[in-house]
Amino acid sequence: MFSPADREHMTEALRLAERGLFSTTPNPRVGCVIVRDGEVVGSGWHEFAGGPHAEIVALRAAGERARGATAYVSLEPCSHHGRTPPCADALIAAGIARVVAAMQDPNSRVAGSGFERLRAAGIQVESGLMQEEARALNVGFVARMSRGRPWLRMKIAASLDGRTALANGRSQWITGPEARRDGHAWRARACAVLTGIGTVRDDDPQLNVREVETARQPLKVVVDSQLQLPLSAQLLASGKVLIAAAVEDKAAIAALQDRGAEVLLLPDARGKVELSELMRELARRELNEIHVEAGVKLNGSLLAAGLVDELLLYLAPSLLGDSARGMFSLPELTDLAQKRLVQFADVQTIGSDLRILAQVKN
Repeated sequence: MFSPADREHMTEALRLAERGLFSTTPNPRVGCVIVRDGEVVGSGWHEFAGGPHAEIVALRAAGERARGATAYVSLEPCSHHGRTPPCADALIAAGIARVVAAMQDPNSRVAGSGFERLRAAGIQVESGLMQEEARALNVGFVARMSRGRPWLRMKIAASLDGRTALANGRSQWITGPEARRDGHAWRARACAVLTGIGTVRDDDPQLNVREVETARQPLKVVVDSQLQLPLSAQLLASGKVLIAAAVEDKAAIAALQDRGAEVLLLPDARGKVELSELMRELARRELNEIHVEAGVKLNGSLLAAGLVDELLLYLAPSLLGDSARGMFSLPELTDLAQKRLVQFADVQTIGSDLRILAQVKN
């Protein structure tokens, strides 16, 4: 169905889409390549929400050479008016003869209607080329559109024996500078960085992106049931901060608001933050990927609630022993059948550390 040339051009479209890794949120990362008679005549990528979509950039570059050409696009062309006009209409008007898409748009406002509009105009449409690669590039957007909550990626830096901090809470630094820089790149692609009050008290993190260049800083989200966040916390010094709480302490809320933070009350029956509702709220705010850097308690709570999609583990070549803190606080298992399963997606060395990317299966 697809030729080697088709795969070559879609590979380039995906490479272009990846250039929007840090900047397109809440929109998907999309690339487009226009080819006529075997020659690339236009290409482009979606850079930021509100800016021209990849197809429009590529069509502008191609000009009249787009007529009779094939457009390779990493996501189904949109068919609705959002911040910009429909890309399907622009492809039709330009005289494109064939569209090859990596995947259908999971957005219910599109979801096949872009393909239908193109076919109705007599354009040959094919989909599914390098679909898995395209989904991986937009895993958060797909998750938000298809299930109503973001993709939650949990980053953990630990010793080889799975210890994340000393018994006294000290954890800076278990892994090396290369792993920390790599971790900041994962922060940069996320829409929000989420932590708990325990981590704030122990480490006083900034929770911003510093080690890689980015034009956008992610939202900082703190799970703080009892509103104990110190007003001197470094994360309050800059950027947007959302605090999820379970108590309506008006004085504490007013003080935090004076520091520029937003407080969201989401109590559950136990007086803790309802984490599932927090995820739904972040989806309503159009956040695609959530990057978690928290402690053993919040890590365990998120995992137990079935909210963790992916683990980003950095394992250092060191041993801290049983008295040091682990990765997750979870109820004791009485049978191995109760174990939680993961699937390794990628394993590589980063500096002197080992990086494991694994998806949570249950």
